[in-house]
Amino acid sequence: MATATTGLLTAEDLLGLSGQGVKGELIRGVLCETVSVGKVHAHIAIRIGGEFDRHVRPRRLGRVGGTDGGVLIERNPDTVREPDIYYVSAERLPLDDQSDGYLEVAPEIVVEIVSPSDRNQEVNDKTLMWLAHGVLMVLEVYPAERAVMVHRPGAAAVTLAGDDVLDGGDVLPGFSLPLRDIFDV
Repeated sequence: MATATTGLLTAEDLLGLSGQGVKGELIRGVLCETVSVGKVHAHIAIRIGGEFDRHVRPRRLGRVGGTDGGVLIERNPDTVREPDIYYVSAERLPLDDQSDGYLEVAPEIVVEIVSPSDRNQEVNDKTLMWLAHGVLMVLEVYPAERAVMVHRPGAAAVTLAGDDVLDGGDVLPGFSLPLRDIFDV
């Protein structure tokens, strides 16, 4: 798998490992295994991803994906990250694209659901990495606080809570989701 000279894995190596039951991300060629994070995380991912999909698919705006898809954002050494949810437009990934493997374009929106075990610095680093690689909106979802932080390139983060409504702005026009629909059972 890893090249003899560098010891670093490639995106293709990571795909091969997934067939052996290894789950994780690749950060500059280094495997960072991931684990399941629980039912609250899963329920929120389905709620947000489902709402994205209900907005995107009928309008043929693009595609919505989740963790297992992986996004290849750097080569040599390779970095493959697994956002909890992503939206990529038909402009960046044509609807007729049926190629397999990782998404090789930056999605417009990435959703990261923050788990209790996530360190603040890791969450911040991941958000900055997404923005640096062309993502137009990063949503950090904080289940315990029932809040969402919205990050956009070159703008201050905005925190939504309570009766606020998450909207797609100019990135996903017409999309809106009340926070209560994300966090209430």
